[in-house]
Amino acid sequence: MTLRLPPKARGELVEIRFLLQAAARGLVVAKPWGDNLPFDFVVGRGRRWLRVQVKSTMHRVYRGYQLITMHRSKGRGYTARDTDFLAAYVIPDDAWYLIPVEAWTGKLAIVLFPRLRPTRGGRFEQYREAWDLLAG
Repeated sequence: MTLRLPPKARGELVEIRFLLQAAARGLVVAKPWGDNLPFDFVVGRGRRWLRVQVKSTMHRVYRGYQLITMHRSKGRGYTARDTDFLAAYVIPDDAWYLIPVEAWTGKLAIVLFPRLRPTRGGRFEQYREAWDLLAG
């Protein structure tokens, strides 16, 4: 992915990547009209549907990548009222994290460690490439 894009364009490309990854796994993906909701997609299969907020990072900190997890427009963190999952994409490492809202709610930023073995990384490594959590 080209890294020298304006943030909005980069975010749109990451959303396209999410759509392709989810659809390739047999999930149905719907994009709500407009961008005024606190989630980017509705994803599901059968009777289970989940709201997913997609975010990306390439900001290195120590041995990981920092991801801002708050509403940019509202200046506050997401809650279970806003979304069900965070789909976090680490651009330089082409790594996805599918994190339930309960695991990161109340935090304005998290750090992801895709270059470390999952057993040596941080608390969110259990969610790396955890697409099955969206499948139910």
